[in-house]
Amino acid sequence: MSPRTEESPAPGISRREAIRRAALAAGVLLSAEWLSVVDGVRTSAQTTRLAPAQASLAGAIADRILPRTDTPGAVDVGVPAFIDLLYGEFMSPAEQKMLTDGLDMVEAAAKSARGGPFVSVPADGQDAILRGIAKAEEGTEQGFFRLIRSATVLGYFTSEQVGKSVLNYDPVPGRYESCIPIEQVGRRNWTT
Repeated sequence: MSPRTEESPAPGISRREAIRRAALAAGVLLSAEWLSVVDGVRTSAQTTRLAPAQASLAGAIADRILPRTDTPGAVDVGVPAFIDLLYGEFMSPAEQKMLTDGLDMVEAAAKSARGGPFVSVPADGQDAILRGIAKAEEGTEQGFFRLIRSATVLGYFTSEQVGKSVLNYDPVPGRYESCIPIEQVGRRNWTT
């Protein structure tokens, strides 16, 4: 048996399922500030706060982080607009600078490696560029890739469409049972 790498998750778990489980586990760690962001997205007007080229690039990166499969992708559920709103309304100036500098870095890496803008690079080339940036940030607590990935996952799993069509929701769950086999509830992920 060959050792598992970061690229190959546990047998039987798809990449999408691993991300879904991680997001659900991370849900308990969301601070009140992030939860207010989620509420703000539902009530705020959609205006562009990033430069149009940067907003397009952020959307392309979000699409590579969570592409469309048998479930909607990040672009399908409005994650680019969420990142734009997050940037304009809720990020600190340091986070805003990290995001814009990171977007510029991605664009520069695409032009030097592939001779064109990131959005025109084939998907496998985009993935290679993003993996390189993520690898360069390993060992740091903060970085561009970590910031855009967390914003993408947060925007995705708090979207109404994902809550309705990907996750399951039971508005009246009935009585509380703390310890039941997962097979009893259908091995599904739930939203609240």
